[in-house]
Amino acid sequence: MRVEIWSDIACPWCYVGKARFEKALEAFPHQGAVEVIHRSFELDPNRPKGDTAPVIPMLAQKYGMTEAQAREAEQRLGDNAAAEGLTYRTEGRDHGNTFDMHRLLHFAREVGGQDAQDRLIGALYRANFAEERSVFDDDERLTALAAEAGLDADAAREVLADPTAYADAVRADEREAAELGANGVPFFVLDRKFGVSGAQPAEVFSQALEQAWAARSPLTVITQDGADAGGDACGPDGCEVPRG
Repeated sequence: MRVEIWSDIACPWCYVGKARFEKALEAFPHQGAVEVIHRSFELDPNRPKGDTAPVIPMLAQKYGMTEAQAREAEQRLGDNAAAEGLTYRTEGRDHGNTFDMHRLLHFAREVGGQDAQDRLIGALYRANFAEERSVFDDDERLTALAAEAGLDADAAREVLADPTAYADAVRADEREAAELGANGVPFFVLDRKFGVSGAQPAEVFSQALEQAWAARSPLTVITQDGADAGGDACGPDGCEVPRG
């Protein structure tokens, strides 16, 4: 079974939602049969690289609140993160363009598979929400995080230096999100049959996993004239020999 997660590193609910989903997945009896793919979704795709700013004033301006109210909102987010065992800095964070991070996540998937991609997105979330040093407009910071996730630092640096590397893969993910009707993140898609929008409680993810698993369609085998027997084939014990 495949679970695809559209998310953005700048999204705090994606950070929380990932932890809640993983709690459900850890308790899922068929965890080993679940493939998880992290897909790209930029909350601000038109933002130029290098344009960074503090989070609190941005929230106040965007949502028409005072900075005191924005700090209270960040504290509530911090409380939600803490409930999932996550560290969340409610003061001093910045925000910016995330395109390069998404490119690196595609690189990680290609060279290291699901585990490498998951380690990298975890490192990026932690760096953005729990640590002081900014992850925006700092290629060496991103290179160090890629190396921390087990990727080759020089290869990661080359990806970051080439703005076209994995750019098409990021844009393809974003087009697909729009086709699926995802206008916000996190957005979870299970076997292309079920969708879960937002950082739902772990119990909701558990229900979604169970429902998607139960809905898997058994394979219908087509045989000649409706017969049960299959045609000539090869297997672990050898190949069938035509008989006269």
